[in-house]
Amino acid sequence: MDLRETGEQPRHPWELARLEFFVAALRRHGLLGRPVSLLDVGSGDAWFSSQVAGLLPAGSHISCLDAGYDEATLQRLQEQVPPMLSLHREPPPGQFDAVVLLDVLEHVADDRGFLQSIVASSLRPGGLAVISVPAWQALFTQHDTFLHHHRRYSPALARQVTKAAGLQLLESGGLFHSLLLPRALGKLREAALGAAEDTTPSIAWNHGPLLTKAVLGALQVDGAVSQLLARTGLSVPGLSWWAVGQKLV
Repeated sequence: MDLRETGEQPRHPWELARLEFFVAALRRHGLLGRPVSLLDVGSGDAWFSSQVAGLLPAGSHISCLDAGYDEATLQRLQEQVPPMLSLHREPPPGQFDAVVLLDVLEHVADDRGFLQSIVASSLRPGGLAVISVPAWQALFTQHDTFLHHHRRYSPALARQVTKAAGLQLLESGGLFHSLLLPRALGKLREAALGAAEDTTPSIAWNHGPLLTKAVLGALQVDGAVSQLLARTGLSVPGLSWWAVGQKLV
């Protein structure tokens, strides 16, 4: 979760479905069955890494990196996260078996240079990078501005950025296909009526267990479809774009 979206509310079904999708990706690529070192870039409140930590064997370690951490946040989160996690404002030393950048690159003005630096300095040769970004610049709204996004990505642009960092794409594709239409309608409404000031975290969710279960189920099916499409090599648009890339030796 982005630090601008943190709060006490329950986790959004979108975030739960995203966790399940990328845990499956980590498992497919052998990162959950052995002790590994992971670097979670743009880790926010470290919720994602805390969930992954519960699936990793002893001897594993996750370093959570976020430039938005201040001393108070570091102290608060370090008291809450599993012992397997450490929190950092600056890139920790060493190279990792995998780096995870979920909805991070859109926050960085020089996304290519940033990803190249992370891959070169923090990912071991042959290691994996797991990446997601928001898709389609035409869907850029006031909420993107609120979250300090510089851009949204077409699949072609996202592939260019990842390949320029020295990554060979193993899997990639759209994600959250079912959310494209609602986002497009929201964009049309904003264009027609103007953009209201956006100060409400999109991740906030207080809609009860029945609706939560229904929405989560729909998004889980969406994620399963995305995995199937990636395996068949079909590229279908989604509200997000994702990839697993391997650092070229």
